Amino acid sequence: MTSPTPGIARAPLGRTDVRVSRLVLGGGPLAGLFAPVDDRVAAGTLEAAWDSGVRTFDTAPHYGAGLSEERLGAFLAGKDRSACVVCTKVGRLLVPTDDDVEGVARFFGAARRSRVWDFSRDGVRRSLEQSCERMGLDRVDVALIHDPDDHWDIAINEAYPALEELRSDGVVSAIGVGMNQTAMLERFVAETDIDCVLVAGHYSLLDSSAAESLFPACVAAGVAVLAAGVYQSGILANPRPGAMFNYGAPPPEITARVSQIARVCAAHAVPLPAAALHYVTANPAVTAVVVGARSAREASENARHLKTVVPPELFDELAALGLVAPSISPG
Repeated sequence: MTSPTPGIARAPLGRTDVRVSRLVLGGGPLAGLFAPVDDRVAAGTLEAAWDSGVRTFDTAPHYGAGLSEERLGAFLAGKDRSACVVCTKVGRLLVPTDDDVEGVARFFGAARRSRVWDFSRDGVRRSLEQSCERMGLDRVDVALIHDPDDHWDIAINEAYPALEELRSDGVVSAIGVGMNQTAMLERFVAETDIDCVLVAGHYSLLDSSAAESLFPACVAAGVAVLAAGVYQSGILANPRPGAMFNYGAPPPEITARVSQIARVCAAHAVPLPAAALHYVTANPAVTAVVVGARSAREASENARHLKTVVPPELFDELAALGLVAPSISPG
């Protein structure tokens, strides 16, 4: 059963005036993450997401070495820019290269550019300028420090102040950090005035660790949470043989656990990916989910799953069986 409400609701991004769609299209798969995607298919994916009500798009220079940004920009050239929110990231500059880039960072069909870490003040400004050039935009709405795991000192002392300046000058509307961990995100929440965090792979049916301390910290500070990696690289979207878990092959215990979760979902007549999305959005700390798609079908299905009615009893049963953590209400 699906909700009769058309489109996808929007929510304020923390304390800012930015309003994001509750479903955000992640731009990694569009740029050939794991397997190449041609221009026509990428354009169709973006169009299907738009037709489904998605109005927020998350990209980064890292995704396909600029290919994701280029494809998003080409698509938005035919749309009302004021109707959507664009989020990109800083921390990697792109430079032309003659090296073979096929498969680098798991991207295929990527642009022939190499990625150079740069969290300096000048690097941040140059990164955003280059991103706007690739997308054909005069500004982005949200800018995130991307994967500063091994670069804390320069990220906190140069990248963050640079974004803060750009926010104060009105060049960007919201700033934050995007990472595949929670500990450093908590430090940014505690030690800076960011508007949002994007946390990947740490809040899902299989991993609820972000709810333990990151989410309460965000709620207390008024920082919005964008939850990514909610399908854990695909196994919660389609647990077929060969499905990936956290960018690799799933261990046997994860495969068995997903099978059990899927059986409970089937008993409630709820698709597994719908349960995966609703488990995340049910947490009041989460403003939106960031979900990638590599085809029009996947983009449409993601939106349909978000509109599916999922009974709370499903999650109660999964928790009672020890298959998922009970929903942790921050506060």
